[in-house]
Amino acid sequence: MKVLKFGGTSVANADNIKRVLTIIAEKAKNEKLVVVVSALSKVTDLLQLASQKAASNDESFKEIVAEIEKKHLDTLKELIPVSEQSSLLSHLKRIINHLETLLDGCFLLGELSPRTADTILGFGELLSSYIIAEALKQNLKNSGYADSRELIKTNANFGKAVVNFEISNQLIADYFASNESQVVVLPGFIASTTDGIHTTLGRGGSDYTAAIVAAALNAKELEIWTDVNGMFTANPKIVKQAQPIATISYQEAMELSHFGAKVLYPPTIQPVLRKNIPILIKNTFEPEAVGTYISNDVVSQTNPVKGISHIDNIALLTLEGPGMVGVSGSSKRLFEVLSQENINVIFITQASSEHSICIGILNSDAEIAEIAINKAFEIEIAQNKIDPCIVENNLCIIALVGENMKNHQGLSGRMFSTLGKNNVNIRAIAQGASERNISAVINERDVKKALNTLHENFFEENTKQLNLFVMGVGNVGEKFIEQIHQQKKFLKENLKINLRVIALSNSRKMHFDEDGISLKDWQTVLNNGETANQELFIAKVKELNLRNSIFVDITANESVSKTYEHYLKQSVGVVTCNKIACSSAYDNYKHLKNLSRQYNAPFLFETNVGAGLPIIDTVKNLIASGDKVNKIQAVLSGSLNFIFNNFDENHSFHDVVKEAGVQGFTEPDPKIDLSGIDVARKILILIRESGYQMDIEAIANESFMPDECLATTSNEAFFASLQKHAAHFDALYNEAKNKDSRLKYVAQFENGKASVGLQFIPKDHPFYNLEGKDNIVLFYTDRYVDQPLLIKGAGAGAAVTASGIFADVIRIGNV
Repeated sequence: MKVLKFGGTSVANADNIKRVLTIIAEKAKNEKLVVVVSALSKVTDLLQLASQKAASNDESFKEIVAEIEKKHLDTLKELIPVSEQSSLLSHLKRIINHLETLLDGCFLLGELSPRTADTILGFGELLSSYIIAEALKQNLKNSGYADSRELIKTNANFGKAVVNFEISNQLIADYFASNESQVVVLPGFIASTTDGIHTTLGRGGSDYTAAIVAAALNAKELEIWTDVNGMFTANPKIVKQAQPIATISYQEAMELSHFGAKVLYPPTIQPVLRKNIPILIKNTFEPEAVGTYISNDVVSQTNPVKGISHIDNIALLTLEGPGMVGVSGSSKRLFEVLSQENINVIFITQASSEHSICIGILNSDAEIAEIAINKAFEIEIAQNKIDPCIVENNLCIIALVGENMKNHQGLSGRMFSTLGKNNVNIRAIAQGASERNISAVINERDVKKALNTLHENFFEENTKQLNLFVMGVGNVGEKFIEQIHQQKKFLKENLKINLRVIALSNSRKMHFDEDGISLKDWQTVLNNGETANQELFIAKVKELNLRNSIFVDITANESVSKTYEHYLKQSVGVVTCNKIACSSAYDNYKHLKNLSRQYNAPFLFETNVGAGLPIIDTVKNLIASGDKVNKIQAVLSGSLNFIFNNFDENHSFHDVVKEAGVQGFTEPDPKIDLSGIDVARKILILIRESGYQMDIEAIANESFMPDECLATTSNEAFFASLQKHAAHFDALYNEAKNKDSRLKYVAQFENGKASVGLQFIPKDHPFYNLEGKDNIVLFYTDRYVDQPLLIKGAGAGAAVTASGIFADVIRIGNV
């Protein structure tokens, strides 16, 4: 014999019930079945609401009853032929009339006793089981119905009655010994005392009903049919990469169900565990799926962790004080107080000094618990031996569960370091002596990030998901998105990095998609987005609170650069090609670097100098290895190098600058490049990364531009001034030619002094043959004395700059 239980979603409506009937009919061909059913989906909630409204003298309870009645009558009419409906509809209406009578009583008395509440809540199962039993008879004549209240006996602890197994087992065995039906349908959840008073087994108790019956009958197997493909490695509604668990032990399943795996009601396992009856969790809507098999015969797996679960709406209560140290009975008194208030303790941890003890309970019990504890310890509190009870609300317990965890070292460290890297603050920790679970209390707002981060670490073959929030989609931004789209598959397969663009923004529009923006038509999506707003952008990044989040700044905007600290403080990494932040006041630069370390949030800006060239990374490695940079000589502007390499007798300075802008080598405002401020910022960043303290005011900027050109306020006026002063630029070119030299805009640092300016470079200098838009940097260090360390390559252009930003993102993914 097998026992099958079908949950509320499985019997939510007539269509779903037809699926259930098909499953039952197929299985009944080979063996006898006991079928336990829940109430139709949401009906128990409606019954609870109706009873509360009735007890509050709110006549709208009648509307809820009408809704319940219609739901069941419609379901029956769809399942039963018209010719046979009359007597069945009459029976259903009699049940509904009984329900109305009870609710009328609550309304008149203005109260709802626990006993009455249990009776009312049981109507959902009574109605659903009756309909399903009658529908089953249409095709399976040898089927019957039994009332669970006559078979399962409990005490009078209404709301969550305790089963008397000795009596119940005998009643169940006797009934089925004389019953010859191939299938017997039972309502779940409900039971009664030996005096016949109606009780319930707790919300989710239909699972428990099925387990009680299975154990009493020594069933071959207990099947729990629900709306998912078994137990998952995490809640699939929160962790989309969660995977079904094929096999799991009773103990592991019990731990996961206790910590919120709602596919199984926690007490279910105990009755069948004693009889070693396996449990199979199946999906009513995908009956061909394997499901989860729960037993003692679990196949050993390489991963010691079976699942990650959580409990929401937790409050943490802390009792502490010197008066607890060495004083016996403090814990006993604390738990007695909670027991007297009927408060369930979910989590316990105590300091080895005995100075404090923390307990986790439901948020809804926190206020009552606080008052009761403070009253129980009021003498010690008055004497300052114990502090008043500390209550922290809106917390969550997350748990790592696995039978073999005890045989693997370092799991705790791996768990907590993974959470720490994503700025998930841990309020308390507990680990049982069995080492079957490691539990931690965290802020409720961090639960999604925590579960996804842990699941990624323990179950996804070390695939790391990076969530990008991109601001700035001009020339460089377009190339960056294009490169992500092109390389996405390669990164996932070869580097185990899953890149998702969660947000895009330009100066006009912004768009967020928590599931990732499709990069095929991102321009259309962005154009249809909401109005761009930096403060709202920050708020949404914070609200989403995704793991491995990275803010990517592809602008040259000063106001955007001032937002970095907001991201870093949320443990959101920052990748930027915007030079303003790192060349701002030294204190601000150090502040951002310190925030990066404090909040474990990467702050990378390789493209600040040399676009895609690994210049900053090289400096970091030199310093980290103990070398010291003594002198820097560099051509750091690809834009200016392009301009001076193409400026000659046949091409005016004005035309070459125009062309540089067209090709995307200059900033939108070309004065930023031509004034030398851009180069000054770059050398300043290199100086700072080399370990020196300097501000931009200390850099001598020897401008080659006429003051009138730099004073213009629009690009149109600027280019007009270049034409006006053409003779000035021609004179510079001719002087270089007469000296057999080439014009290069050079940045240099030595002996604590730095400068940027136009120089005449002779033929024997390394800078002379620097072509196109290339950059070159010479580092003279303690190790590179006679021959400098040289880095050379393309230092401007949308594609190379985008590749530099991309490289920084990959660096974060590889950490």
